[in-house]
Amino acid sequence: MDMIKVSANSRTSAVAGAIAGVIREHKHAEVQAIGAGAVNQAIKALVLATGYLKGDGINVICVPEFVEVEIEEKVRTAIKMVVEPR
Repeated sequence: MDMIKVSANSRTSAVAGAIAGVIREHKHAEVQAIGAGAVNQAIKALVLATGYLKGDGINVICVPEFVEVEIEEKVRTAIKMVVEPR
């Protein structure tokens, strides 16, 4: 399963659809964002995805955590959100 990567320019509805689709198929999704703008878009997408999934009778929880990722030979701190059915 691939990590859903969110940027500050990501469309929230597209990310929400991706989250909901992965949850329906795999029962587990991971969303990663680096920077305030990206985290903002990711949180808004999670709220939308929660609504999409409630229509299917699926309630989800989100557990955020810090992770270090290497981008262009530099270590950056990202927020990873693990989304799973409750």
